[in-house]
Amino acid sequence: MSASDTPTVRRRMDQLAADGIDVVRVTYPDLIGTERARDILLEHLPAACDHGLAFCRAVYHTSPRGDTVSVAGGLDAGLPDICVTPDLATLTALPWEPGVATCLGNVTDPATGLPAPESPRDLLRAVLNRCAEHGLRPVVGPELEYFLCDAAPDDPQGWHRYSDTDGAIYTAGLRADRDNHLLHMLRLLRDLNIGVSGGNHEYDGSQFEINLTHGDAAEAADRAFRFKSAIKELARKEGRLATFMAKPFNDAGGSGFHLHLSCVDDRGENTFANPAAPYGLSATARHAVAGVLAHAPALTALANPTINSYKRLGPDTLAPWLIDWGLDNRSAMVRIPPERGAGSRLELRLGDASANPYLLIAATIAAALLGVVAGEEPPAPLEGYGYDTARSAALPTSLSAALDALEADTAVTETLGKDFITSYLSYKRDEVARFHRHVTDWEFTEYAYHL
Repeated sequence: MSASDTPTVRRRMDQLAADGIDVVRVTYPDLIGTERARDILLEHLPAACDHGLAFCRAVYHTSPRGDTVSVAGGLDAGLPDICVTPDLATLTALPWEPGVATCLGNVTDPATGLPAPESPRDLLRAVLNRCAEHGLRPVVGPELEYFLCDAAPDDPQGWHRYSDTDGAIYTAGLRADRDNHLLHMLRLLRDLNIGVSGGNHEYDGSQFEINLTHGDAAEAADRAFRFKSAIKELARKEGRLATFMAKPFNDAGGSGFHLHLSCVDDRGENTFANPAAPYGLSATARHAVAGVLAHAPALTALANPTINSYKRLGPDTLAPWLIDWGLDNRSAMVRIPPERGAGSRLELRLGDASANPYLLIAATIAAALLGVVAGEEPPAPLEGYGYDTARSAALPTSLSAALDALEADTAVTETLGKDFITSYLSYKRDEVARFHRHVTDWEFTEYAYHL
């Protein structure tokens, strides 16, 4: 039976038509976590479900500037297709686009019928299948920050910060948000049904954090991806720029992507909880922490995936710099929040907001799973303020170093899949090479007049 004859598809089409929707936007994440998409007219949805939508596989190898990077399976193979099939389980109306609904797409390689090697969503699924083999179902709560900017035609960058208000951290209302941007976002995102719970201003007056509820890891990654895409799109509708860049301004802090992680068993019980164990954490939880610490250098390449990412990290930044963990200690890379029992979890504070949600979640879970399998204990938790290299090893300090660490960590690369790792390393090393060839504004300002 073709999709056009499937009652489920027909029912969804009838409901969409009744709601005044005549276009379906099918989206999927590329390698860096930005949204790729196609709008299809509603009457063509059955054909899309039957045969999928063809895209060039090299979309995964395309830089933010539009260059196609030479990655195996792309240019060298004659730019073959991938096939994207609507995932109707994710179908929802777009609150800000009348007549449009959106859904995620499943990505396959037409030559094999298998998931495309670079597909971030499928990479996460593969890692979660490994967890299931050990009786674990990861639960994730994402926390994301972003900066909002106004257009500034006279500024060399073309944008300046939406608000210059100082001291507005952990506030809401008009104090640093003259147009009530935050309230507008919260209401529209609520109607998108992605599990938004609340938000506030962060350290900089133009920086915001909007929280998502925790849930199944695959579903949480979908919601985080859709959240980032929605925030950027809604800012465009305001004539503004919302950026999840790690550190967009020299005189402001960076934007984080903190990840809360726990696991439940087949009965839905939190496997990280054990009130009788050290720190109130089960052996599974402690082993997971040990795994994240052990594989932190490799994890950095996916949690901090840009040249700019490493300008957010460092001493006294409230962003991690060292490989450590602590009990309710925000200066540690891994923080254990104070809740126990059903709320037992770890918080990885390493990631920045530019990270691809699927890759950050997949890599964090892979590292935690490797720790559980190895059964090793973490060192003693950090006490007091961190950033002391006498107590803990440092994380990689550049994207190049992080990529080298990822390539050298065979346990992580085998868990994530060698085909994916090969593509990711090729793509990101090209980014590093392009940066080193580019003359920056800093260089001109530093050298041009005096040399």
